[in-house]
This record gives sequence, C-alpha cells and structure tokens, in this order.
Amino acid sequence: MTQSPGDRIVARLAERTDGPVPDVVVEPDAEVLARAAAAALVARLAAAQAVHGTASVVLTGGGVGTAVLRQVAQLAEEPAPGQQVDWTAVDVWWGDERFVPADDDERNEKGAREALLNRVGVPAERVHAMPASDAGFDGPEAAAEWYAGQLAAAAGEGPLPRFDVLLLGMGPEGHVASIFPHSPAATDERPVVAVRDCPKPPPTRVSLGFTAIASAEEVWLLVSGEGKADAVASALGGAAPVDLPAAGARGRRATRWLLDAAAAGRLPGAAD
Repeated sequence: MTQSPGDRIVARLAERTDGPVPDVVVEPDAEVLARAAAAALVARLAAAQAVHGTASVVLTGGGVGTAVLRQVAQLAEEPAPGQQVDWTAVDVWWGDERFVPADDDERNEKGAREALLNRVGVPAERVHAMPASDAGFDGPEAAAEWYAGQLAAAAGEGPLPRFDVLLLGMGPEGHVASIFPHSPAATDERPVVAVRDCPKPPPTRVSLGFTAIASAEEVWLLVSGEGKADAVASALGGAAPVDLPAAGARGRRATRWLLDAAAAGRLPGAAD
C-alpha cells in the first residue's frame, strides 16, 4: 500500500522519539491545506455535538487560520451528510489577541467575524472574544485576568471549559498564540497571560498560556511556507518549549500538525 507523505513522516518520527507521536498531515500547498483542515474541523465539531450536544473551538489568526475559517463558512452553506454543525451550539474562544482597538484590522476577532462568525450565526453569548484595548481595561494584565475569569465561569466543575479543538498557527521562530521563545509567557503557568514588548507587532497582546492550551482535547497546528520548515522540524524533533514554544503545544487526546509541503520540507522522510 502506498504511503502518503504524512504517513512516512509519522513513521520516521516514531523511530526517533520516545513520547506520544503527533499526527502529521501534509498537503501539497496552502490552499489545499486550508480546505482539508476546514473539512476536518467541521467533522470534529459535528462529532463533538453528537456526543455532548455542544462543541467548542479555539480560533487562531494568521493567513492559514483565516483561510480555514473562510473554507468552513463555505462548507456550512452546503454541509456534507453527517457533518452538519449546529452553529447555535458552538462556543468560540481565542488563543490570543492583539491588545488594540476593537475596529483595528489587527484584531483576530475582526478577521474571524468577517471570515466565518458573521456568516454562520453563532449567538453573541457563545462568542468569547478577548478584550480590546478600548473596552475599558487598564492594560493587558487586567484583560488577561478578566478572560481567565470567563474561562473559569464557563468551566463548570473543572478549572477550564472543554475545548474540543484548539487551533494554532506558528511563526518562523516557533511562537504559538503569543508565546514567543524565551519570553515570560513561555514559563508562565497561568491559563491566560498578558504579553508586552512582543517581538512581532503589535507589541501588546493577551494570550492563552500553555496550561490552557494543554487542556484542549485536540491541538491542531496549521503551518504553511518554507520559511517555517526549520521550526517545524525542530518542534517535532523534541526542542524545548522555552526555546521553541510550538514544541510545547500538545492536546490531551491528540496533537495534529497540518502542514503544506513547503513547511514539511525539513522533516525526516519529507523527500522520500
């Protein structure tokens, strides 16, 4: 039987690591990656609703993350049999947010609303946006504390609510959410952290910490582009999370790396 590139890479990773092996899926390019990730996300949310009655997703920004949301919106218009998502019963959270005014184009929330949320009818009370800088908070620390309170209030009996899927992008230096290498957030054990002096503009942000990320049932990393290939290989090769935060992004039940061929180019077996 012929193996896909993702199958070959997982096999090589299994040979070289001792811990649980993440799923690695490789698509030819970013466009195909966005379509495949969208179809998988819709199926996963539909499955969660079949079990729990509701579903929850943590969104990311960035080029691929927003492209996935546009594809999800298209699938919502013509759902496949057995993959209908009731968007009135989906809770939406964010992995990080830029601490800028609400109408700023840098806001992940703004991009997500335009790409998906305004098109599928998620009720306002189920959209849990991180605060904007003009929302009345003194700074990102107060905004982070407030968001942690929202998570706790939604959790019921546990410290954090159920996240069925938590989506993450990754930067070329290996950052995820707004956790950057060797930054205070990389060692902060709080579920939500304020980020100042971020090396990528805008410099002030609010981010989930590793504690919250690790609570998700599944963590999916969406990565495209040759410029991220070295970081992908290092993260999957066992780099320390403080050096390369993407290496510390792991789900409770599953961790999936959804890559295009360029981003997977430095992985063992990628050229087979």
